[in-house]
Amino acid sequence: MEKIKMATPLVEMDGDEMTRILWQMIKDELLLPFIELNTEYYDLGLEHRNETDDQVTFDSAEATKKYGVAVKCATITPNAARMGEYNLKEMWKSPNGTIRAILDGTVFRAPIVVKGIEPCVKNWKKPITIARHAYGDVYKATEMKIPAAGKAELVYTAADGTETRELIHAFDGPGIIQGMHNLNKSIESFARSCFTYALDTKQTLWFATKDTISKKYDHTFKDIFQEIFDKEYKEKFDAAGIEYFYTLIDDAVARVMKSEGGYIWACKNYDGDVMSDMISSAFGSLAMMTSVLVSPDGYFEYEAAHGTVQRHYYKHLKGEETSTNSVATIFAWTGALRKRGELDGNAALAEFANRLEKACIKTIEDGKMTKDLALITSIQNPTVLSSEGFIKAVRTTLEEML
Repeated sequence: MEKIKMATPLVEMDGDEMTRILWQMIKDELLLPFIELNTEYYDLGLEHRNETDDQVTFDSAEATKKYGVAVKCATITPNAARMGEYNLKEMWKSPNGTIRAILDGTVFRAPIVVKGIEPCVKNWKKPITIARHAYGDVYKATEMKIPAAGKAELVYTAADGTETRELIHAFDGPGIIQGMHNLNKSIESFARSCFTYALDTKQTLWFATKDTISKKYDHTFKDIFQEIFDKEYKEKFDAAGIEYFYTLIDDAVARVMKSEGGYIWACKNYDGDVMSDMISSAFGSLAMMTSVLVSPDGYFEYEAAHGTVQRHYYKHLKGEETSTNSVATIFAWTGALRKRGELDGNAALAEFANRLEKACIKTIEDGKMTKDLALITSIQNPTVLSSEGFIKAVRTTLEEML
């Protein structure tokens, strides 16, 4: 067949470790044979971020603003151990946190549901979508180690020089402090993104924080959501037959375990990070969850919800065979290609993305899968495939469908 052409490039953000290996396999086997792939490439691998003093991360985010759609490979957020392993100049911040701060918007994460991979929570019948706020909190925090006894204060200096002070803690010895922030305009765009997405998908929306403890920080989130809902969305929700409600994060966790699914659960940045991993794992695998950052300005960044699969990468470096699930990374590409096709009026590109997703699902439902799924599937006698073997099996299925 003639290769599908792309008029406008995607922003391609390469990553780290095993997902970087899968990234190239996916391109070689599932994309380049069928598409004249047009991307503006940025290497967000940790070594290159270190070489560029992390400027490449900022450049990739600005490129996303220019072209509208990006696809991102999983990347390392370095800790102390990585500082030595990669000989880093400094402990660079999370690339995802940097990109989300520049693009704003909301991250929507939903499990990829496949027959034969039943959720660990038996009463879950429908996907649960996590809407994760994509700005601030711990991901943009300032931290300090306290060396000895002393007083730590939170200080706000107004434009006119007026100071407001709150005591954080009077230390009688060493300790640590962390300062987080958020912006009303970001919380407002988060709320509107969630309400709009709920209407688009006709799903009830939950929102949960810990406002009983955080009476100013978390309570501000609660108040902004309620004000926007009452003024702009309540009548639309009533007409659509869906609802919005707020509950404490503790209650939300208890409710979600007893629910059937089929709703959107909106969370602050850190809560959404953790809960999306819990949801994806319980639905089958961390590699079976889509993730898209939707900006209120109309930018989209697609990625897998999981990390770089470090343990498999070390096996790969030793020449050992791995069986790494690439489904979420494939779906990152398909999500970006479909959106690019929709924005450009390129129906062939959007349809190819749909078919590639169907080929992934059909391959698994036909009993061909990676080890993580074979361990939990109800399909009898599944064929366990290597990392590369699964991607090639998907290509075979795709070619049959095309």
